Order: sequence, then structure tokens, then C-alpha cells
Amino acid sequence: METTDIIIKIVLVVIIFAISLVIAMYSTYAERKVAAFFQDRVGPNRAGPWGILQPLADGGKMFLKEEIIPSSASGILFIVGPSLAILTACIGSAVIPWGQKLTIGSTVIDLQVTDINVGILYIFGVVSLGVYGIMIGGWASNNKYSLLGAIRAASQNISYEISMGLSIIALLLVTGSLSLREIAEQQHGFWADGWFTWNVFKQPLGFLIFIVCAFAETNRTPFDLPECETELVGGYHTEYSSMKLGFYLFAEYINMFISSAVMATLYFGGYNFPFMDMINSPNLVTILGVVFLFGKIFMFIFFFMWIRWTIPRFRYDQLMNLGWKGLIPLAIANIVITGVVITFLN
Repeated sequence: METTDIIIKIVLVVIIFAISLVIAMYSTYAERKVAAFFQDRVGPNRAGPWGILQPLADGGKMFLKEEIIPSSASGILFIVGPSLAILTACIGSAVIPWGQKLTIGSTVIDLQVTDINVGILYIFGVVSLGVYGIMIGGWASNNKYSLLGAIRAASQNISYEISMGLSIIALLLVTGSLSLREIAEQQHGFWADGWFTWNVFKQPLGFLIFIVCAFAETNRTPFDLPECETELVGGYHTEYSSMKLGFYLFAEYINMFISSAVMATLYFGGYNFPFMDMINSPNLVTILGVVFLFGKIFMFIFFFMWIRWTIPRFRYDQLMNLGWKGLIPLAIANIVITGVVITFLN
């Protein structure tokens, strides 16, 4: 790899990291505004025009609050927990294709940090590591509520990862690839051979299973049992304050952003959009593709928030029953149906 390519990759990593943090920061603002809309309230409106500086005020509060480490906590692990949570949340974006190639002069910029041929497996590996940040933080707090929240998070993530993986197997039968770039390219345009090219039309049941599992994996309502305030105070981050608490909260919103990007790439065409072949400028197609991709991502983020303020929290036994007795058999049936359909179509 040439020096120019290394510099481009470093700049791309910094830009994606900055975008992830900004989106996570303003997701907190959007969450409050969406909640206010559904509850017929105003929402944040004091910090700046329409309250748009509220995330900066919240961030400043996190930075300035006193750092408290309980005397009975495991000191090093107490710090490792939130650090690992934010790290695993950020590195998931490395394999997501944000757009086609952008040409500036003689330089061709690939809007993807790395295109590995097992991109989906990488995403699953990162998702699996994320639970360690929660588990370590909950155990290191030496608090029974934190430990119960961490145990809930671990069992919940393990249960729903199975259903999510099975839903992806059906998608792989259709696409024949583990590379997110290849899967996105296969959804080019919007119509081909009588099919809508987006995978959501080919795998509607698989997408439904995947999005339900995404809610569980990101600990969002109605699956936010690890931090259930009515039962466990604050769950696994009960003992945390200042920026360590901020890391956990930021990790949740970054995970929501990355999950939305993955769903948009796997099922909704990624950076592809209808009638893109009618545009003659490749750079304009790339820029519009990025805009459309982020539009799809914001649609999913809004859906995450909409569900939070609409559906009540599940009981823990209901959550586990849905995962093991509902989604897993449904995902297996989806694989069988997909295999039969592909066999007869070929």
C-alpha cells in the first residue's frame, strides 16, 4: 500500500469516527425531541435555538462531573468496561461501504476503510465482543444490581445472536457472499429481471427477524432489560458517573447508528438508489449515494426511537421465550423456504 493510500485511509477513519460521535451526540437530542412529539411536549429548547446545543451542554456536564470509583469496585476493570464498550462500538464501521469510489484528479478514494471478504463475520465478531464491556463493567462494580444487569445483557445477546446469524444465512443463500461491498453492489439500481433488487424484497422475513434481533443486541426498548430502571436501578452502569457513564451511553447510540448502517447495506441497497444509472457523473452518483445511505440510516434511527416511545418493555421471560421459541424456529423455517425457492428457481 502506497503512502497516499495510507493517508487516505487514516483520514477516512478519522472522518467516520467523528461522524459516529456527532450522530451519537445528536441522537440524544433527537431522542428527546421524538419523545416530546409523541407525548405532546416541547422537548429541549433552552440551550441554543430550538435546543440544538443541548448535546454540547450534556457533554460538558459529563466532562465536568466528579469522577467517582466505588471503594469496593475492581479499579482497573471498572475503567476497562466502558472503554471496551465504546471501542467495540466504534470499530464496527470499518467494513461498511459508505459509497462508491470518488475520483479527485488522479486519486481514487474508496469510501470504505477495508473491504474484507468476510465482512459480515467481522460485524458479528465485533457485536459479540461488545457484551464483554457490559459484563466487565457490571461485575467490576461489585453491585448486585449491576451484576444482574450484566448477566441479563450477556444471556440476551447470546440468545438473539443465534437468530440474527440464522437470518443472515438465508441472506447468504440469496447473495452468495459475505462481503458487504459485494452485497451492496448486487442491489444496484432498483429493478432487474422482474425483481426489486433490494434484499428486503427477497428476504422480508429475514429482515424482520434481523431488525428484532438488532433491537435486542443494542439493548433498546422493548428489550432494554439490562438497564431496566424499575427493577435494577440503572442496571450495569448503576455505579458509573462522569465520562465513564458517558462512554456507555455513547456506545449505545453508536451501536444504534452502526446497526442502522448494516441493515441499510444488507437489505435496503446501501448507497444504491433508484434511477442512479441515468446520472452521467460518477462523482455525483457517489455523493448522492452517500446522501441516500445516510437517509436510510436516519430512517432506521427514527424507527428505533419510535419503538422506544410506543411499545412497553417486555418481561424477561417473555424476552427469552421470543428469542428461543419464536425467532429461532422462524429463522430456521426461513432458511428452508429460501433454499427450496432458490432450488426451484435455478
